[in-house]
Amino acid sequence: MFFALSSDCLKSKAMQPCLRQTDGTRTLRHETEDRHSSMKKIEAIIKPFKLDEVKEALHEIGLMGITVTEAKGFGRQKGHTELYRGAEYIIDFLPKVKLEIVCPDDMTERAIEAIMAAARTGRIGDGKIFVTPVTDVIRIRTGERGADAV
Repeated sequence: MFFALSSDCLKSKAMQPCLRQTDGTRTLRHETEDRHSSMKKIEAIIKPFKLDEVKEALHEIGLMGITVTEAKGFGRQKGHTELYRGAEYIIDFLPKVKLEIVCPDDMTERAIEAIMAAARTGRIGDGKIFVTPVTDVIRIRTGERGADAV
């Protein structure tokens, strides 16, 4: 048995694939509801000392849930040399903080603007923001799904 993407699946707003059997007799669909696909995940890599300012800015616009992870990395900023007990060391990876926020589509731009305003120093290494679609969220404790679970 072979399956292929059906043309109506490609035109739909479904975030999950829907398949049809190649003999055309049966369509198997797995779609997410619109309420599940109207969310975005914002990942921001910022300088650690800007965390409190960013957190406060997000609270001011009504976003309360944030996951914070300590991270290390480099981009154009690259590393730097430090002196420790008379010896020079090259520090390749710089300390960063990674924020993860899931929010409704209508809050995404406000969240991005709040992060940018609070995290910006104007110097190399201020960070990056990545935005990706979220197809579903499930609250483990209650089983709630979609925006209600955020």
